[in-house]
Amino acid sequence: MLTRVRRLLELVRFSHTIFALPFALLAAALAWRDEPFRWEDLVGILLCMVFARSAAMAFNRLADRRIDAQNPRTAGRHLPAGLLRTGTVWAFTLVCCAGFLGATLLFDLRDPPNPWPLYLGGPVLLFVLGYSLAKRFTSLAHFWLGAALMLAPVAAWIAVKGLADMAVPLLLGAAVMVWVAGFDILYACQDAAFDREHGLHSVPARLGVPASLRVAAACHVVMVGLLAGLYFASPHLGTVFLVGLGLIAALLVYEHSLVRADDLSRVNRAFFHVNGVISVGLLVLVLVQLAVK
Repeated sequence: MLTRVRRLLELVRFSHTIFALPFALLAAALAWRDEPFRWEDLVGILLCMVFARSAAMAFNRLADRRIDAQNPRTAGRHLPAGLLRTGTVWAFTLVCCAGFLGATLLFDLRDPPNPWPLYLGGPVLLFVLGYSLAKRFTSLAHFWLGAALMLAPVAAWIAVKGLADMAVPLLLGAAVMVWVAGFDILYACQDAAFDREHGLHSVPARLGVPASLRVAAACHVVMVGLLAGLYFASPHLGTVFLVGLGLIAALLVYEHSLVRADDLSRVNRAFFHVNGVISVGLLVLVLVQLAVK
C-alpha cells in the first residue's frame, strides 16, 4: 500500500504543486488585507489546490498513457512501464475530483458564507482536466495549461473575497498564464520531432525549436509587464515588490540562457529549478512587502 501511494504521488509529481500553490497563496494574502483572515479559507484553498492539481495530473497520465509508451523520453512513466494499473489511477483521479468538489463546501459553510467556489467548482475542474486533450487539436495547448494554472490565484481571491475588485487577481492570473505557457513551450521543445511525427500539436512542432524559444521569451517579457501592472493595480505593493520583480526578470533571463536550439540538455534545470524559485520567491517577496507596508 505504501509503495502504491508513493508511486501515485510520483505519478502526479506532487512536489510540483510548488508551481501553482504560491500564486494562490499570494492572491489570498492580498485579499486578506481587505478581508478578515479565516482558517477555513486557508484550509479550503490548500485542499482545493492539492486535489485539483492531483486530479489533473493523474488524468493527464491516463489520457497520454499510449502516447507516453511510444515516446522514449516518457516510456518509463508509471502507466506505460506497468508500475501502476490503469484502474488504480482512475480511482485516484475520481477521489481527487470528489475531494476538490467537497473542499469547495468549506467556503459555503463559513460565516458569512461564500457560495462562489461551490458554484464554480465543476466548470473549473472540467477546464483543468480538459488540458490533457488539448494537444490533440490545437498548438495553443501550452496556453490552455497556463490558463488552468491562472485559475489558482483567481479562484483563491474569489474564495476569500468573492467577485469584488477583480483587477488584481486577473492581472496576477494573466502573468501566471503567460509564465506557464512560456516554460511549457521550452519543455515541449524536447518532443518537437516526436509530436510532429505523431500528429500532436505544440508550438515547437508547428514552428520549430528556434522560433519556439523566441515565443517563450516573449511570453516571459509579457509576464514581467503584467506583474508591473499588478504593482499599479494593488495599493498594497511597493518598493520591495519592485525590487523583487527585477530579480524575477533576472531569473527569467538566466532560465532562457540555459536552453539553446542546439542544446536542450538543461531544459529540466530551467523548467523545474528556476521556475520553482520564481514562484516561491515571488510569494516570499509579497509577504515581506505586506509585512513592511
